[in-house]
Amino acid sequence: LRGTLRVNGSKNSSLAIMAACLLARGKTVLHHVPDIGDIHTMAEMLHRLGAEVELYPDGTLCIDAENFCATEAPLDLVRKMRASFYVLGPMLARLGSARVPLPGGCDIGARPVDYHTRGLMALGADVAIEHGWVEAATTGLRGASIYLDFPSAGATTHLMTAAATARGTTVIENAAAEPEVVDLARFLTAMGAQIEGAGTRTITIEGVPSLHAVDYEVIPDRIEAGTYCVAAAATCGDVLIQNVVPDHLHPVILKLQEAGVD
Repeated sequence: LRGTLRVNGSKNSSLAIMAACLLARGKTVLHHVPDIGDIHTMAEMLHRLGAEVELYPDGTLCIDAENFCATEAPLDLVRKMRASFYVLGPMLARLGSARVPLPGGCDIGARPVDYHTRGLMALGADVAIEHGWVEAATTGLRGASIYLDFPSAGATTHLMTAAATARGTTVIENAAAEPEVVDLARFLTAMGAQIEGAGTRTITIEGVPSLHAVDYEVIPDRIEAGTYCVAAAATCGDVLIQNVVPDHLHPVILKLQEAGVD
């Protein structure tokens, strides 16, 4: 393989950020969003919840959640993609009620939503799981201390989103520290949230009354970049990969260098 290519924006960051857009009134503009199936599924999810969504060929995504009003997520979309479950937190935070089917779309081992639901319960939500649906309600989320038995990136980002506008202080311990978690924290901070410690095992969120729409650029997709690196190495190629944050690929780069790749 030879040539030059440009990496898309991070899929995992984009999905978490798209769900978090439901917290703010007004139009948020995201840049470098990848044009892939999961993004279209989440866009359709937000649209069916009442948001206005426009995705342009250049990777610009506009989300206006001013009229976000639905408290039940469509079964077909949540079963199609696991990340659709992330709308549960914003529903509770902004509308006080949520009914979301248990997620599908991923067969990578057993990935229960216990960390998500237990965290939301700690934040003051009443949660019940019946007949394949999660039903939750709250008169107002409040800050809490949450310890994750496993540093799940999905649970960490979901609970950060829910806690951003909760009353008081939330501390998430044994939190995931991936770049996508840091990216969501930066996005929420740009919206007016107060978050410290993202990228470490302890994240502190001081709840604020409301968040505002912003203009934000999603980080590059480290998994896509790493895949191209390995493909170039495996074919004795000479490839220039653009739009990469090298620090996000540090372990991959070290192993490739150990294997004799320049």
